[in-house]
Amino acid sequence: MIFTTDFRKGLPILVEGVPYVIMEFTVQTPSARGAATLVRVRARNVLTSALQDLTFKSGDRFEEPDLVKRKINFMYAEGDDFHFMDEESYEQFHLGREMLGEAAKWLIEGVTLRSIVFEGRVIGIELPQFIEMDVVETGPGGRSDMASGKVTKPATLSNGTVIKVPVYLGAGERVMVDTGTGEFVRRVTK
Repeated sequence: MIFTTDFRKGLPILVEGVPYVIMEFTVQTPSARGAATLVRVRARNVLTSALQDLTFKSGDRFEEPDLVKRKINFMYAEGDDFHFMDEESYEQFHLGREMLGEAAKWLIEGVTLRSIVFEGRVIGIELPQFIEMDVVETGPGGRSDMASGKVTKPATLSNGTVIKVPVYLGAGERVMVDTGTGEFVRRVTK
């Protein structure tokens, strides 16, 4: 059992049969005598990836969800189906584009990531924070962030995703990208 006093960022909890991961939480102490202490939580629904605000009374109990993370490899995409292989059991499975959401644009063949398994069923994937990709082509340079003085230009990556890169980068170079923000991190030497 998990109590509200055990809450921390990244903790998975089960609320009415739905698994959530706590993103942030605050404890609100009452100003009136006899009122209950409230715990406000911003949590991500593991099944839908939606953020929700939840409120609980101090001392509420929750079950720990049956969430397992396994190492997997992305093999290939076929239309809107993305095919993966579990590194332990060598089982192959596929997930649809709508289930992957924004994560689909960061998948390249051979990348290692984690699958999220709930009650024996793969319900999603967890990307690494940084991923290396090749730049296929770059557009003309221009000023995009005048306040900081950064000069950037659009660059198309090997999987078709377009990001902003510094003006000195050209086609054929390898870059590291933050999958959370979609921003250029640094150039990678081959």
